[in-house]
Amino acid sequence: MVESVTTRNPTPRARVQAMKEYHPPLGSRDALRLDFNENTLACSPKVREVLGRISAGALTRYPEREPVEAVVAAHLGLAAAQVALTNGVDEAIHVLFEAFLEAGDELLLPVPTYTMYEVYASATDARVVAVLAAGDLQFPFERLIAAVTPRTKIIAIANPNSPSGSVVTRAQLVEIANRAPHAVLLVDEAYFHFHGETVIDLIGIVPNLIVARTFSKAYGLAGLRIGVLAGPVELMRWVKRVLSPYSVNSLALACLPPALEDTAYLDGYVSEVLEARRDFEAALDEAGIRRWPSQANFILVDIGPQHAEFVRLMRAAGVLVRDRSSDPGCDGRVRITIGTREQMRQAVAALNQALATLRAGKEAQ
Repeated sequence: MVESVTTRNPTPRARVQAMKEYHPPLGSRDALRLDFNENTLACSPKVREVLGRISAGALTRYPEREPVEAVVAAHLGLAAAQVALTNGVDEAIHVLFEAFLEAGDELLLPVPTYTMYEVYASATDARVVAVLAAGDLQFPFERLIAAVTPRTKIIAIANPNSPSGSVVTRAQLVEIANRAPHAVLLVDEAYFHFHGETVIDLIGIVPNLIVARTFSKAYGLAGLRIGVLAGPVELMRWVKRVLSPYSVNSLALACLPPALEDTAYLDGYVSEVLEARRDFEAALDEAGIRRWPSQANFILVDIGPQHAEFVRLMRAAGVLVRDRSSDPGCDGRVRITIGTREQMRQAVAALNQALATLRAGKEAQ
């Protein structure tokens, strides 16, 4: 008979207990998915061909990322030693913060922005210094520069930014890097393909610049979880020391080269989204909905106090959108992903019906 022992449960580090929690609103997503900024159509047909040829035996071997890193580096015009493939950009952010942030350091973060920067930083002993954008949600360049201190270790900037869709100019990014030579400047270009401007060509020229890219958006590989971090060899050697050698799975590694090769598919999808974005902007303007200019595959709109009910009504109509009201400076605002023109016509119909229902409810009060 085993005697019962009274004991305390194991406890995690204090930092982990204090971490900000992130709960993506997943659940049932059997609808038009305009809530996560994914590719709303499909991946390249060439990727599906490769998936069909993968043997069961191939899955018994550990993945080897180096050969595919060389392919990606060539695609980006970089050396293989300047890139690291990661399990989505989330892992890229995580390992970068683990490599560089310690007690007494500061992460400088313009907000609102991608939630996971703060989540991963909160697992370290560094302090997050948030710089709030003004009401127009444009990049707070002057305030960010003013917030740089000797303790600033990483400055994380999404360009284009989420949820606002706003952008930072190349000149501003270079100026930030120059003003904080002691800090890593992370430029997250997750939505690069919808914006078309990059600083990845400055890798190795600007010594403290690191760029992240994802293959979850335009390429349609969100389910495979693969991203890339690119930077000077001197910085990447520390990132690679933290990075697990097997975190990127074999399926993702097999599918990435054909995805990169199929430029016709990528260009066609991006062109379709940009056309749909223009049409949707016009529909929002016609409906009298305030929106923010976006250079990404989403638009942030101001619904006001009825934002939660609006999201519910859209879901009931078969269209998923993302409530961003809990983000700093975003009360009452909802982010809507841009899909194809046909998908956005469905979204416009649902939006107009939701607005009519909200107006009717308000008049009845």
